[in-house]
Amino acid sequence: MELRFELKKLHLKETFSIAYGNYNHRDALLIELSHQNCKGYGESVAIDYYQINLHDFVLKLKKVQYQIEAQKIIHPKDFFKFLLSFNLHSFLLSALDCAYWDLFGKLEDKSFLELNQLPTDNLVESSITISIGDIENQINKIQKSEWMQFKVKCKGLNKNHVGKLLEIDKRIALDSNASFTDEDCIWLQENNEIQKFSYLEQPRPIDNYKVLQKEGFANWMADEDCQNIDSLAELIPYYKSINIKLMKCGGLTPALEMIKKARELNYKIMIGCMTESTVGISAGCLLTGLADFVDLDGANLISNDYATGNFVENGKIILSGKPGLGIDLR
Repeated sequence: MELRFELKKLHLKETFSIAYGNYNHRDALLIELSHQNCKGYGESVAIDYYQINLHDFVLKLKKVQYQIEAQKIIHPKDFFKFLLSFNLHSFLLSALDCAYWDLFGKLEDKSFLELNQLPTDNLVESSITISIGDIENQINKIQKSEWMQFKVKCKGLNKNHVGKLLEIDKRIALDSNASFTDEDCIWLQENNEIQKFSYLEQPRPIDNYKVLQKEGFANWMADEDCQNIDSLAELIPYYKSINIKLMKCGGLTPALEMIKKARELNYKIMIGCMTESTVGISAGCLLTGLADFVDLDGANLISNDYATGNFVENGKIILSGKPGLGIDLR
């Protein structure tokens, strides 16, 4: 097996504004695993509020490259156990895990869906993100869009803006990126009208969730508070829903286990993403048959997508049906 990696820059179609800051691009690390003329792809993206340094990832890959290349082709779940011995950051672990699933499926001429017997009936539509801005501009974007599901970013709570969003006849979620106060959360979860929102994502900074009441009117969704399967039990009294992102939890292999455990604990599940190319989005799309909500608009937000595969078109999940994760580079 051969391992290659390359730093990329993803350019956004427009400035992306969230409570953490404004962004015009994201740096990405593309990973390629190849064997017998088949190539598998995975991706990691630099997210500053996760303190991700892709140059550190490159140095780590150079250290473990020989061991990875010396590894025989085994089942992806066994390969994941092998990767755990390197103590990799979850973002890098995810890129390698996804690349190997893609390679293994192509070598077996079977899709990830076939290999894991996953459902594809009645796939939930994805939302598209409306970044922070003037409320009238946000509403105008929603009304002009052909998408039906929207995640509206906000910085702090403006009750007047909430009222205007609730009047729109489309499915809308709120994402404050941890910018709501305790008082904001109490008002929201005690307000009957708030149940019209699909969900309210990561209202408070990490580990400040104990003001939340799962039984209130708000469908609180954990993002940064829910990093992996170990987070699930503790969050039960506070969150109804969780956002599973492959880079957070370490890839497709742990995501499957996390989904199973979350179902046992009666969580609603969203498959989410960072700003990613079709390499990352293709992997996430394959889990959407197991989800209640989907937010896989990452590749739709960039202008220089360098891959093809599974994708999202006006919210609809389009699966390629190809072996592995279905990824090819342009």
